[in-house]
Amino acid sequence: MSKFFLILIHIACALVLLLDSCSKPKKKLKGQWKAKNESTTLNITDKKFALDSDLTMAEDYFVKGDTIFTSFEGNQPYSKFIVQQLDEHNLKLLSPDSIVMEFTR
Repeated sequence: MSKFFLILIHIACALVLLLDSCSKPKKKLKGQWKAKNESTTLNITDKKFALDSDLTMAEDYFVKGDTIFTSFEGNQPYSKFIVQQLDEHNLKLLSPDSIVMEFTR
């Protein structure tokens, strides 16, 4: 009976860790990003996506899988930015024009 409880506890802990690691994809995205060529800035907040502009002209966005969908004031069609690489200090996006943009914090 004690083996059953140990196995149950291990499964519960693994499930909690798995759910926590998969639940916050936008957390790494948020922040101020600068292009490696220093010509472009990207500012991502909880609800806004601003490329080369201040937050007053920012677009709304949502994340689905590895794609960021942006729209100005909820209008369609959405612009798609594909996340090719994301870690704490680097972000590589494929823009809707098929141009790879590399950003650092």
